[in-house]
Amino acid sequence: MSVRQAFLDEGIGESRGVVLLDGEAEHLLIQRDDDDSRGQVGARLAGRVRKVEPAFASAFLDLGGGLEAMMAFKPDSRPVEGQLLEVEIRTEARAGKLATVRVIGPATGAPGLLAKADDLRAQLAHLVKDDALILGAKARVVADLAETEALETVHPLPGGGSIAIEPTRALVAIDVDLGERKGQDAKRLTRQSNLVALAQAARLLRLKGLGGIVVIDLVGRGHDGNAMMTAARTAFSPDNPGVAIGPIGRFGTMELSIPRRGRSIREVLLDSQGQPSTMTLAYRLIRQAETTANLYPGRQVLASAAPEIVALAGPLAQQVCARIGNRLTLSADSSLSRDRLEVRAP
Repeated sequence: MSVRQAFLDEGIGESRGVVLLDGEAEHLLIQRDDDDSRGQVGARLAGRVRKVEPAFASAFLDLGGGLEAMMAFKPDSRPVEGQLLEVEIRTEARAGKLATVRVIGPATGAPGLLAKADDLRAQLAHLVKDDALILGAKARVVADLAETEALETVHPLPGGGSIAIEPTRALVAIDVDLGERKGQDAKRLTRQSNLVALAQAARLLRLKGLGGIVVIDLVGRGHDGNAMMTAARTAFSPDNPGVAIGPIGRFGTMELSIPRRGRSIREVLLDSQGQPSTMTLAYRLIRQAETTANLYPGRQVLASAAPEIVALAGPLAQQVCARIGNRLTLSADSSLSRDRLEVRAP
């Protein structure tokens, strides 16, 4: 029986929730103080129908404050331009894509937020039923490890081999590699590797927050279609409702459609160049400073980074000092590379 544990790292300006599945990270949830709560999955808003596109059975909604979303409709429930509706965010906006909503019913007043989405505690409680929430230093370590894994491309498989997960604009490509594994029964080894890969792919896609069309390039040929389909259904069952799994194709690939709800971890943490954003680095600097201060009570903590990172970390440092006392000094050092963060307690 699978065991899930929930962890919550309540940081300065950024909190991270993690769910472990049998000791491995399955979900990483990130909320920042400056996030727009109106666009988060589960938020309820009043939205005015701005434009109806009958050819696409879709309508564009004005949610107030410059926020827009798209809703699909059935022929017998076509909305009217100017109509005010109460809606719930189903999927968050991402690069080049508007948020999507489901209609709850008519609304009154003006476009705007009616009810915020669940916070991290409530989301974790939903994912891990009635289990105790683990906080503090252990939660921070678990969250750091989950963040690192979520941003990796190639992941080792238990028993050998690896899978590479690479999101593209159109789909998520997953390649299963047998690696250096050798055995006399190549067919059995290949089958076992593919079964393990399906389970790991499902966990890692949830961890990375990836969905949409997924294509898995399995190892070998002549696959046991029934066994692979059964394994896939089991592995991706937590992502239901909405998962669709196609049969293995002639080239040994399995195609899936997985509901996409929130932004991916890459979209949250990385910039357009695929590197940690300046804000992400500022949060990391502050976390390292707070962790160091807790390890060395009473000592002064010196934190150095590139000027643009320190500029964003400055306001956060004041909140750290409210927790640990006036023991933190930030220093902008233009000689440091952008990804180099230095924290010490002399």
